[in-house]
Amino acid sequence: MNTAQPIRNNEDLLCFMNYYRTIAPNSRNYLMMVMGLNTALRISDLLGLRWGDVYDSALEKYKVHLSLVERKTDKNSLILLNRNVTEALSVHMAQMQKRGRQVNPGDWLFENQKRPGNPISRIQAFRIVRKAAQDCHLEGVISCHSLRKTFGYYAWRQGVEPAMLMNLFNHSSFANTIRYLGIEQDDRDRVFRDIYQ
Repeated sequence: MNTAQPIRNNEDLLCFMNYYRTIAPNSRNYLMMVMGLNTALRISDLLGLRWGDVYDSALEKYKVHLSLVERKTDKNSLILLNRNVTEALSVHMAQMQKRGRQVNPGDWLFENQKRPGNPISRIQAFRIVRKAAQDCHLEGVISCHSLRKTFGYYAWRQGVEPAMLMNLFNHSSFANTIRYLGIEQDDRDRVFRDIYQ
């Protein structure tokens, strides 16, 4: 199966999410991972973000919500920037300022270090995700899309209503959402694993 998978194990998720904070420190990469895992945005939407989308420079504070038009669906989305995201934004901003860089609203949030003034590419984002997955010894197909799927998988496990998950992912049916998150296979696996327990 070559379909991107969510990260289902809590310990694996912690290693993966914090890889660029503790194992191979890079505040930009850490922010990308945290935002992907906490906003359910597609990688194309993440890479299109600028500092002005998440930070109000006039008030010198992070915005409560991220407002954007999703590239794939052309639909408006309003996404709460939770504590995990604002902490990762703070870490990245502090690192930039430490290097003598001021944050401007028009600057790319995930700027390409080799080509300043440009965001990182989808290929580079994929390499960032794959490196963390490999070094954390994650099994299965882990790609940029795994960030979005992991968000949905954990939301489902926490009891988020099917209609809300469908809305978050812009799916037309709950069957699509179940298939998207790999939930059916998890349930099947549980039957086989727990049959005589």
